[in-house]
Amino acid sequence: MRGTTAPVAMKCDTTPWVGSRGMVLLAVLTSVMLACGGQEASELSGQSSQEEVAALEADPIESSGHDDDDDDDDDDDDDDDDHPSQSVGVALDIEDGVGTDLRVRAGQTIHINQIDIRASVAASHDEGINGLRHTGDFASLGWGGVELAEQEFELMGGPEGFKRRRFYRDAAWMDASSHFTIEQIDSRGRTIGSSIRLEAGTSKKRKDNDDFFVRRFRAIQWTYDCPTLESCAGASNFLEEALVELRHARTPGKRKTLTLRPNTTALRVRWSLRPSAPYTISVQQEANPTYAYGFSIDVTPRTPTRPDGTYAPGTAVSFQLTLRDGAGNRLHPQGSLPTYNEVIFGSNEPGIQYYRAFFEATATYYRRKHRERMLMTQIIGPAQRIQPIRSIVDLEAFMGPNDVQTVGLPERDGVFSQSQTFPPGNDLFVGAFDPTHAGWFAPVSDTVTYDLPANAEPGTYLVTVKGRRVYLGEDVPFSRTIEIQVGTRTRTTAPVTTGPCNSCHSQGGELGNVLHGNDNRAACAGCHAPLGFELEGPVFVRVHFIHSRSERFGESTAKCSTCHTTKQSTQRVSKAACFSCHQGFSSRKSQQIHDELESIYVGGGRESFQQCTTSCHNTTHPKSGF
Repeated sequence: MRGTTAPVAMKCDTTPWVGSRGMVLLAVLTSVMLACGGQEASELSGQSSQEEVAALEADPIESSGHDDDDDDDDDDDDDDDDHPSQSVGVALDIEDGVGTDLRVRAGQTIHINQIDIRASVAASHDEGINGLRHTGDFASLGWGGVELAEQEFELMGGPEGFKRRRFYRDAAWMDASSHFTIEQIDSRGRTIGSSIRLEAGTSKKRKDNDDFFVRRFRAIQWTYDCPTLESCAGASNFLEEALVELRHARTPGKRKTLTLRPNTTALRVRWSLRPSAPYTISVQQEANPTYAYGFSIDVTPRTPTRPDGTYAPGTAVSFQLTLRDGAGNRLHPQGSLPTYNEVIFGSNEPGIQYYRAFFEATATYYRRKHRERMLMTQIIGPAQRIQPIRSIVDLEAFMGPNDVQTVGLPERDGVFSQSQTFPPGNDLFVGAFDPTHAGWFAPVSDTVTYDLPANAEPGTYLVTVKGRRVYLGEDVPFSRTIEIQVGTRTRTTAPVTTGPCNSCHSQGGELGNVLHGNDNRAACAGCHAPLGFELEGPVFVRVHFIHSRSERFGESTAKCSTCHTTKQSTQRVSKAACFSCHQGFSSRKSQQIHDELESIYVGGGRESFQQCTTSCHNTTHPKSGF
């Protein structure tokens, strides 16, 4: 499979920084001491959070809120189309100390919706992540307390061997409270107007003033040449990386805006854990962009229904997708989408995105899953039978002759489902192994055809498309679900066995904003089936895994009733159901039953989705709340 190359690491400057107003930033805060690799958290526990907040608020260099005290009156003209006042959330990206250029509509008012920072070091021997302590952009941070949390092998091997991922947490800098200050600067490096300050919060608990819903700080060691799926003995190709991921601006963060000045040429990003080494992100302002901000997808059935408005079982039903910007403008000609090469390698002006994990490695919870950027569609039904699909879809199905993969069969899975990627899997995945494969050069149809089974149970069937658009600094997901009736005019609904998610997913973290921008949880199982090369695909695996690893969840993961609405929904016991949530069993009896974990996501291998005997939690999970 095509590989990736690691960017060159850069050494961080740790000399004291003097601000633009001549004020030396005093390293009196816990977070700054951690950033400089000073005292560890346990030694600083006596410093009160009130003192830290007071010191931060006393810093005259930083302020928050809309940039409304400028001398340029034109920047506040809400009626001028060249200076749009509606705020757009932009994504900032920094690789090994170097900011990725940001293209934005001229005069646009922006807030920061996403910050990705990555530091990397290559190694030829297994040193864990010790190289990051001494070399590169994060070498000045406090690494005390860092621990190996989990490890996982990738199921697919490459030319060098198998890949192992080791995930590290709890370094002092990862758990410390920190913030970012964003300033506009001109071509001479001078600060223009006031700044905004964004609270990254801590790893332990979400607070009301946090400016991002998702906060993940961690480190990863990649081993690329493991001889087997169990051992990396003799390996010599390693990459160590540290990651900062902040996503989905919460309500407080959306209120902190900057309106780009005509003479703004860059943003300066100051991180309180690295006060002596601010980042610079070049800004290119586009005066007359072709498209508007925003993203939506229409899904239109092209196959006529019967006179009663229903489809008969056994019918092939075609659907056409239309991708649009926020003003309703088409992002592609009717009938076709851009080629894979156009999207990945640069001539894709509208910002349409396709699956790119061949070039940007992702890992559920631990690494940049938002950058996978799959454009995909599914059908699933009938609604009253919707449930997780546990049958494994192998890579051969994606690389075979059919554009569409059959994911669920009524007689096997209790529900029917088919799915398709764009480009179709037989072009998308074959091209990853063969750089000359014509599929990456071929136009992509905007139409998908699903074959309803002859034994399709009457009811409502859901057709969903999910995608992502990256355009002029904005990186946003969108999902659309429509309903069709099969065999009956009577609408049926999916059983609801979990919720309410909005007790936590609010203030900018709503399901309609995060992940795929999909607030219809019934429309997930078709795309999220276990894959032979990525067994952790099912939604229940990912939801369990993410919430059990996040210390910001705020509830005991043993209490199933926090999210499950019925006792019955917790009683289908399998390795995948258990180990996607449990980080291991502590009891001797459980160890004897399960031995050593093969996978942090599903416990074992392909057998992980089979139902265990009823001897395990055949009535109620301990401490479940039921």
